[in-house]
Formats: sequence, structure tokens, C-alpha cells
Amino acid sequence: MLQSARLSLLLRQSYPQCARVRKLSQEGGGGGDADRVPPAGRYRSPWSILKEEFKGVAQGQSIDNALPVPRETDVLVIGGGAVGSSVAFWLKNRNPKAMSVTVLERDPSYTRAATMLSVGGIRHQFSLEENIQLSMFTTDFLRNIKQHLSVLDESPPDVQYNNQGYLFLATSRSAPLLEKNVQLQRKMGAKIDLMSKEQLGAKFPWLNTAGVEVGSYGLEGEGWFDPWLLVKALKQKNISLGVKYVTGELEAFETQEEREKYSEGGGPDRPHKSLVNALIRTRDDKLYSTKFAMVVNCAGPWAGEVAMKAMIGSGENIDLATPLPVEPRKRFVYVVHCPDGPGLDTPFLVDPTGVYFRREGFGGYFLCGASPEKDKEPSTADLDVDYNFFNDLIWPTLSKRVPAFECLKLKSAWAGYYDYNYADQNLIIGNHPYHRNFFFANGLTGHGLQHSVAVGRAIMELIVDGEFKTIDLSRFGFERFLMDELVTEDHIV
Repeated sequence: MLQSARLSLLLRQSYPQCARVRKLSQEGGGGGDADRVPPAGRYRSPWSILKEEFKGVAQGQSIDNALPVPRETDVLVIGGGAVGSSVAFWLKNRNPKAMSVTVLERDPSYTRAATMLSVGGIRHQFSLEENIQLSMFTTDFLRNIKQHLSVLDESPPDVQYNNQGYLFLATSRSAPLLEKNVQLQRKMGAKIDLMSKEQLGAKFPWLNTAGVEVGSYGLEGEGWFDPWLLVKALKQKNISLGVKYVTGELEAFETQEEREKYSEGGGPDRPHKSLVNALIRTRDDKLYSTKFAMVVNCAGPWAGEVAMKAMIGSGENIDLATPLPVEPRKRFVYVVHCPDGPGLDTPFLVDPTGVYFRREGFGGYFLCGASPEKDKEPSTADLDVDYNFFNDLIWPTLSKRVPAFECLKLKSAWAGYYDYNYADQNLIIGNHPYHRNFFFANGLTGHGLQHSVAVGRAIMELIVDGEFKTIDLSRFGFERFLMDELVTEDHIV
């Protein structure tokens, strides 16, 4: 009881909107769209409510399906992939009864989600301290996933974690940077082995080391896992904690004009439009209004579109005129078969060219891919696969690095999206300088899955404690784009 009371107090102190949600519900609100499902606060007779809530029963539907969207929630999470589900998990795990959390997901099958279309890698080999810390936390979380995500009367979660390590190869030109990054990684506690050309050849006899000067090999805590199994476990745990998952699409935000001080020291009031409602369109084409205290943008590749609906990127002042620099970028993953290829000790290998591959299962299958050159980005209008990209770049590079791959057979392929931060390819986290109740968890540029659970915890700390408690991610805030203080990461795969 004491912990619950303290948590509620922290929420009210950090963000008064949370305390006002139910007050606003009593005062009414929302627009006058007659086709819209009435929002919280609009008067309806008890008979009207009864007919609406039980309309589905006469049609053989469950009561839950009659009104799928809550009229109010303390925290609205937009996007139910790994990042969004992690945010919801940490909020409810902190204290299940302290606040209500709703996750809005437009694609519950996750057919276009960045999480599901990734190759599931996790590595400690980054060039920034924060990214190393985020990955190391994920490793620890996965090791203890049964403790974190087990649900009573359900099978313990298993994400099929393969602890095989990453192997980054460097030429004589890129070797100094690789060696510098390894020093930082070791300083942060990562177990990384720096291997010479001769050592690489001895440990991995299937590897052609021509043109390679040095390699960095993760000895512990690196590898890959199944993205779907992680999201499934998070979602199952969240539902058991009381998180509500809603299928629908954010159509717009509604604002309420308020007055705020120019500074903490006083001064004249100025008008300020606060985000208070989300308009959600469900699959049956109904429009619902949900009041919220805080909203978290976890929309992955489409985070920029969500931000625009909050006027971020289209406003008049500098805070709102600056867009969220996140857009979808299409990437291809190819599945090849090579029975004579590298064996069970094969790491997740990243060639100096950027081409990568990893083992998939135990039957001689491998996943491979690469990021295209900046001036050759594929269209994001569809998820069609470019097989010429494999034939012209991937296969020649693979067969040069691993001679056994000359005889590989291409079996299948898929395309997916990166939530690409085109400013500096790094995480964007924290609240917006104008919309203080709008939080970002975006722009992870290919390492969103491996950082998802740590980013979710960081968002929880901001909402509940008002600051980062475990990993200081302050320089990843949105303000860096206003001040032109970009933060770059060397190891983007």
C-alpha cells in the first residue's frame, strides 16, 4: 500500500495530466462527430449504455468485443512490438495497480512489424557507452526471462537464445577504429576478444582472411534469439498484469488549451495546447476517443507519422517545427542452404563490406543480408524482395569470405523495415519539449529488438521517477536535434 501511494504521488508530481484524466472524464470533452463512439465524459442515459455494452451478446459475441477501446487510460502506448510491449511490461511490473496501460497496435499479426522481420541479433559491440549498456541489460534479461515473464499456468517463456557471439572483421584501414571500440566495450564489462588475422584463421578454418587485419569476437552475452517468442512472452505477461491491447489505428490527437508560465520563476502566462485524447479507428471503421495522461510513441518505422499527428514537425515554434527524424527503410534478409558451410560454432559474422550472415538452425541453413548504399535505398512502398541485390552483392561477398558458400542455394527471402533515424542513426528517447506528456522511444535503426527491454525500462523510469535511474540516456533526447548535438554510432549493421 505504501509503495502504491508513493508511486501515485510521483506520477502526480511529475505529470499533473495523469491526475486529471478522471477529472476530465467527469467534465466531458471531445468533438461533436455524431458517427464517433462517445468519449469518456459525454452524458448518455443508462439505457443507452446498456444497449451499447451488450449489443454484441445478442450476436453471439463476447462483451469484450462490444467495446474494444477503453474510454480512458493513464498511459497510451502506440505500437505493440518489442519496444511498445516492453514499455507496458515495465510500467505494470513496477506496480500493477498503480496505473492503467493500453497498447494500440494496428497489425496484431505483426506482418509488417520491424521486430518480427529482424534476424534477432544481440551484441555488446557498439561504439557508444549507452548502447553497450542497453545490450548488456538485454542479455541479463534474456538469461532470467523465466523470472521476468513467466505466467501462472502457462509454459515458461523460451526465446531460443543462441549464445554464439558476433564477429566483426576489419581491414587495415578500419582496424584502428575497431580496436578503439573494443577498448571501450571491455571497459564497460563486455567480454570481447581482439583476434589477429592468424588467430582468426586458426579458430575459424572455414574463413578466408584475405584483406582482414583484425577481428573482434564476442565471447559472452552475444548471439541471436527468436523475436516472435520475445514479443509473445511480453504480451502474454502484460495481459496477465492487466495491460489492454487494442487493435486499431491512431487517426488523430485532440488537444486542450491551457495556460502555462514562461519560466519557473514566474512571468506572464501563455497559451499551451496539451494532448488529451487519441482518436482511434478500429477494424470495423468505428472511431473511438480515449483520454490519456501520457502517450508513448513506439510506432517503429512509422513513428514519424505518429509524431506529425501531434503537430511535431508542422508547428510554428521551433519545438513543434522540428520533425522526428525517423522513417522506414527497407532491408532484405535471405535464407540460403549450404550443407558444407560453417558448423555449429559459427558466430554472427559481419564482413568489412557490411554483408553479414548467421547460422539458422542445425540443417545447413543461414540468414544473410546487408544495408544498401545511401544512394540506392529501395522503395518502401511494398515488401517486395530484390533478388538482384543478393546476386550482385551478397553472394559474391559471402563466397569470397567463406569459400564453401560458392555452392549455396537461395531458398527464400523476406523484406522488413528499419525504424531509421536519418539524423544520427541512434535512439530517440524522452518527452517532447512542448508536449511534455508525449514520449519518444524511436529511431533505433536496426538494433531496436536487442535494446527493446532496456528502452522500455528507461521509459518507465522517466514516467514514474521523472528521470533515468539505471542507464543515463539523457543525450539521446529529442532536444539534440534542436541544438544540433548529434550522437553517432560506428557499429550500424
